[in-house]
Amino acid sequence: MKEKTIKYFFYILSAFLLIIMLLTSRDAGISCDEILHYNQSVFVYNYFATHGADQSALNTPVTHLQYYGQSYDNVVTILTRWLKIDDVYGFRNLMSSLMGWLAIFITAIFAVWLKNYRSGLIVLFLFAVSPTFMGHAQNNLKDVPFAFAYIAGIFYIFKFLSGGTKLYIRDFLLLILSIAFCISIRAGGLLLICYLFFFFIVYYSFKIINEHKYSIIEIRRKLISMIVIAAAALFLSIILWPYALQNPFTNILRSYRVMAHYPDTFRQIFEGKVEWSDYMPWYYLLKSMGITIPLIILSGLLLFFIFIRKCLSDSKALFYSFLIFTVLFPIIFVFLEKSNLYSSWRQFLFVYPGIVLLAAIGFTSLFDSISKKIVLWGAIVIISLLSVHPVKFMLLNHPYEYMYYNQLVGGLKGAYARYETDYYYVSQSEASEWLIGYLKKNNITGPLKLKATYPVQWQFRNNPEIKTSYFRYEDRSLSDWDYAIVVNRYISPYQLNNKIWPPKNAIHIVHADETPICVVLKRNSKDDYAGYTALTEGRNKDAIDFYKKVFQVDDGDEMNFYNFAAALYNDGQYQKADSVLKKGLELNPDFEPILMYLGNIARAQKKPDEAIRYYEKVIEVNRKYFEAYVELSELLTESDLKRARKLLITCITMSPRYKPAIIALADTYRNSDPDIAKKYDDLARTIN
Repeated sequence: MKEKTIKYFFYILSAFLLIIMLLTSRDAGISCDEILHYNQSVFVYNYFATHGADQSALNTPVTHLQYYGQSYDNVVTILTRWLKIDDVYGFRNLMSSLMGWLAIFITAIFAVWLKNYRSGLIVLFLFAVSPTFMGHAQNNLKDVPFAFAYIAGIFYIFKFLSGGTKLYIRDFLLLILSIAFCISIRAGGLLLICYLFFFFIVYYSFKIINEHKYSIIEIRRKLISMIVIAAAALFLSIILWPYALQNPFTNILRSYRVMAHYPDTFRQIFEGKVEWSDYMPWYYLLKSMGITIPLIILSGLLLFFIFIRKCLSDSKALFYSFLIFTVLFPIIFVFLEKSNLYSSWRQFLFVYPGIVLLAAIGFTSLFDSISKKIVLWGAIVIISLLSVHPVKFMLLNHPYEYMYYNQLVGGLKGAYARYETDYYYVSQSEASEWLIGYLKKNNITGPLKLKATYPVQWQFRNNPEIKTSYFRYEDRSLSDWDYAIVVNRYISPYQLNNKIWPPKNAIHIVHADETPICVVLKRNSKDDYAGYTALTEGRNKDAIDFYKKVFQVDDGDEMNFYNFAAALYNDGQYQKADSVLKKGLELNPDFEPILMYLGNIARAQKKPDEAIRYYEKVIEVNRKYFEAYVELSELLTESDLKRARKLLITCITMSPRYKPAIIALADTYRNSDPDIAKKYDDLARTIN
């Protein structure tokens, strides 16, 4: 097929993909990050609308969002205000999909520049069969725009370097805008400035060493241009970023450091176990990518490295090397820095366009190496078959494309309870819509209390009779509610595997690939809440009576077993309390409060060996359950002082201001070394 004909197909397919992406965005759910960033964008809007009087955008101790430029979020919110758009999240999803398409299109144009329009067509196709990226493109106004800016910045850096003495104003301005946009979303965009100077040094060193020619005028002109580009990009990047405007250089660098070592940590399922995000195995990122990127992309990537010698003999060989570097460097960097990683590889979507580009070049190299038509068609058939799995998933599971897992783990069904699924809480939107319809259909009116595992105020904005609020699923018996929406995040893998979740009182289940990802619960009895209230008020006998009623209706909540046992223990029924706690462990063997309580009971009953086993189990289940370290160390002080101190030091390393551990460590030195004990006592006094 002639290049001109392929070019027409390229632009037709690009336009078709844009239409499809914009249409599918209409059904997208609202993600948890989207809520946070929209609220921050409102603060930013108010900051500028009040000429800096409203400082909410600068005071975000919980979310840390002051450190994000999130310029695209801010622009979209400005547009919703100026255009008076009521469907805020619908518009956001539309704009997110537009940015996702731009990321795809610029990557395809990049492929055209590197190779030809055939490579560009392959890029479009590979993105179209990429569920994770296409899923995030629907509602991720942070990672997707960053991916666009990152690949665009790399593309225009390459064009800038390859231009010789010519300096095309359009490319010059687009490079500035790409870098500025990247930094304005996330401070990590500073990487592009580093790339610009680093690639410049390598590029001209390569020319001098290998070609034995160089132009001082060209190098000087490029160097001056780069200084202008960096300065202009930094200036433009802070225009919609209140925090950076306070002190541009200091605060941009501070934001970068915070993002590189994000302070908040999260527990998540990985390889069937629950672990903290800052304690993930070194291969967490690579494996997460390996099991969620479609095999067709991985195959193309493998082909690129098979044909790498051919690519490196190309006139643009150096640029292929640079492209590989831009994909690998961020990944290697987080390995070396031991960064806090969570939510699969969402934070690394920005390297995916580069991966797709390399995969497309790999397929192009394969096709170029095949001379026989029958072999070529055989290769096309194999590629088509590899695309069936992701395409089928997208067609059957919209809008949950981002939850895709490839055949290496048996798809989403195989990944269920072994890896995170709806970590972005997208399914709460569908569950909310169902509940609104259910209440209307059954004529259920009047004030209702709705709990959810992430805020759903927006979904119920037109239902003022429904008061919504957040709760943790494991604490569901501790508050008053009528209905609840619960995503399968933070649910024990044991309960997922053994079908204890979804619970019996689920009146609706949202599925993706036939696996439950979200439920709507109806409360059949509030005796559990009454029992908890009685327990906290010291009315233990009343609490016992309430919990006896609870178990006639619902015996699937381990927290009820915990509180029932507490009431029994307070009432002097020690053996029965112990029995109830162990019954609760049948629901969830890793339920920390019960394990801790059993340890405390064993310790009170002078059963140190049994108590030690329970405390050790708590730490095994949750390495950040700091109370268990203190209790366990106190039991070990006499028999194994060295281990007791090691436990406390481990605890303090994770939580330097955990006062009970500091005091306990001081106690271990109280008799043997009063000076060391005093040092820890003094440290403890500095903590409120």
